[in-house]
This record gives sequence, C-alpha cells and structure tokens, in this order.
Amino acid sequence: MVTAKQRRLSRDTAQMVAAVPQVVAHRVGRMMTAGVVPNGRDQQEFYLMGAEKVAAFHESWMAMSRQTFAAQQQFALWWMQTWWKVALGGWMNPPTLQHLSTSAQQRVLASMLDVTHRGITPVRRRAVANARRLNRSAR
Repeated sequence: MVTAKQRRLSRDTAQMVAAVPQVVAHRVGRMMTAGVVPNGRDQQEFYLMGAEKVAAFHESWMAMSRQTFAAQQQFALWWMQTWWKVALGGWMNPPTLQHLSTSAQQRVLASMLDVTHRGITPVRRRAVANARRLNRSAR
C-alpha cells in the first residue's frame, strides 16, 4: 500500500527530475554561447549556478539532520512507551514480537521518507524555480 508520504516524495522527485534537465540544458547552452568573455548577465547566472548549489546542499543537510534527530526522539519515545505498556500490565496480554517488529518497521520507514523528503525539498524548490525563470527569460 502506498502511503501519502510516498506519494508526496514521488511527486516532488518527479518535479525535480523534470526541472533539472531543463536548467542544465539552458545553462550549458548559455555557457557555450557566452564565449571567452561572458557579459554581465551571463557572469551573474554562472555565479548563481555555484552559489545556489552550496546553499541548497546546506539547507538539505540541515533539514535532514533536524528531521533525523526528531525521528530518533520519536522512536525512542515510542520504544519507551511500548516497554512500559508491557512492563506495567501488558504481561498478561503482551504484544507479539511480530506486532512490535511491524510497528517498528512502519515507524522507521515513515521516518526515512520524512528525512528524504526534507532533503530533496530545497533542491527541488530551486530546480523548479530556475526552470520557470530560465524558460521565461529564454522567450
């Protein structure tokens, strides 16, 4: 079964996959036509190419780090709550190992999807915005 998080990640990845080749094609074409001495507009675009990659990497790294930390806290809380349920009365009707394993797997999968989505969001946002901007300027 496909979850909402998986659909969201797939949609955002597809948007990024569609935008990146457009941006690369536009910029490579611009580099080829700029010649040895690019004009001011080309120089600004070439600078932006590098600066935005560094900024997107930093934003992605920080967003994934924050989400990973939050996921670890949530998982630790779930584990402690589960342990207390079993220790304080669940011993008469304890959850099965299969149930605990499935629940833990679902939580880890959801956390991984959240971390991945947080990581691609800054890159996707820039790629889509650049594709729109460069397509407008090409007209």
